Amino acid sequence: MARYTGPKSKIARKFGDPIFGADKVLSKKNYPPGQHGNNRRRKTSEYGLQLREKQKAKYTYGVLEKQFRHLFHRAQRAKGVTGELLIQFLETRLDNVVFRLGIAPTRSSARQLVSHRHITVDGSVVNIPSYSVKPGQVIGVRERSKSLEVISDALAGFNHSKYPWMEWDQPSLSGKLLHMPERADIPENIKEQLIVELYSK
Repeated sequence: MARYTGPKSKIARKFGDPIFGADKVLSKKNYPPGQHGNNRRRKTSEYGLQLREKQKAKYTYGVLEKQFRHLFHRAQRAKGVTGELLIQFLETRLDNVVFRLGIAPTRSSARQLVSHRHITVDGSVVNIPSYSVKPGQVIGVRERSKSLEVISDALAGFNHSKYPWMEWDQPSLSGKLLHMPERADIPENIKEQLIVELYSK
């Protein structure tokens, strides 16, 4: 599956969750898309629920199947709760950290900023969206990119105190990952245990 570039409202309605942020369509049509979306009453199987949760996580973080599977196996090998580690690894991808810091309005635009070499890690340009940010590393905006309208618009009025695992320095337009986020602090509505059960079959 290539990265999804279609209507975001359609995906939000599919999962019944505003996974791409506030969605006006979802509040009006809180049922799956399609001709018979409002009439579906079929019970979803256990496998279907697990697959749905994995797809929701992939769409939320903009990760392809191969990348997602790699992160899962990495979480499996590490010490700790596999599901929680998986969400932590997704959260500390560079594109997601740029989004959480408010440098970009969406994860897809954050991925674009990283790919176009506008973002630095510890002072060096990094153009790999999947780069894994480590605690203590400083993520900033490249000097010549600080005047970009998309960045200044995204940062205007952004509340930097809502994510306790990061800190923001406005004068330098940079933020630091203080520590790995606790699962309770991550706002995404994902049942990671279902994903673990799916991959464990």
